Amino acid sequence: MYVPPRFKPERAASLAFAEARGFGVVCAHDGRKPVASPLPFCLDYGSDGTPYAAFHVARGNGLAALADGKSPWLIAVTGADAYVSADWYLSPDQVPTWLYQAVHLSGPVHVMSDDDLGRHVDALSEKFETRLAPKPPWTSAKMTAGRLNAMKNGIVGLVMTVEDVEGSLKLNQHKSDADHIAVANALILRAEPAAQEIGRQMVALRPHLDYITQAPVSGPAEARKTS
Repeated sequence: MYVPPRFKPERAASLAFAEARGFGVVCAHDGRKPVASPLPFCLDYGSDGTPYAAFHVARGNGLAALADGKSPWLIAVTGADAYVSADWYLSPDQVPTWLYQAVHLSGPVHVMSDDDLGRHVDALSEKFETRLAPKPPWTSAKMTAGRLNAMKNGIVGLVMTVEDVEGSLKLNQHKSDADHIAVANALILRAEPAAQEIGRQMVALRPHLDYITQAPVSGPAEARKTS
C-alpha cells in the first residue's frame, strides 16, 4: 500500500481499526491469477504479541487449497470513504480528492485444526452478536449436534500469521484548520452515511475546532439542498 507519512497511523491503531471493522477482502495467488473473497475475521494475539487473523471459507472456495503456511496472503480492510470537492475548501487552488480508511494485513496462512474451528465459529459469532445487544446472542449451542457438524464439515478454518501491517487513514491531516473545518462540515451535511462518518472522523481528529456536529435528518429533497 502506498502511504504518505502524514496519513500513516501507528501499528496499534491500524490493528485496532482492522479488529473493529472485522471484515475484509482476503487475497491470495494460485500461481496464475489472484484469488479473493470478502470475509469476516477476528484478531487474536500470541504470547509474544504476534497478531493472528482467523477466518473461514466454504470448502469449495479456491482459497482453501492455497493455505500452505508459507505463501503470503493479504487481507484488505476498508472503512468509510468519501469524495471531497475542491469547492469545499476555503483556500484557493485546491483539487478534488477522496478521503478513506484502509488497513492491509499480510502474512502466511495455515489451516486450523477441527477443535480450533469450533472455537473460531463461536468466537466469530460472539464478536458480532455482541454488537446486537440487547438481543440475546446467538450461539452454536442453539444448533443440533448433527446440523452443527454438517456446517463445520462444509467449511475450512484458516489463520493468518500477521507479519506486516499497513494503514492509511486519509482524513486531510495536512490541511489548515480552516480547510479542515470546511470539509468536515460539508461531509457531515451530506446525505450519505459514509460521508457523514468521514466527517465525524475528521472532527475526532481535531476536536477543539468549531464544527457542525450533527447531520440533518433529511429526505431526498433536503439532501439535494445540502449537496
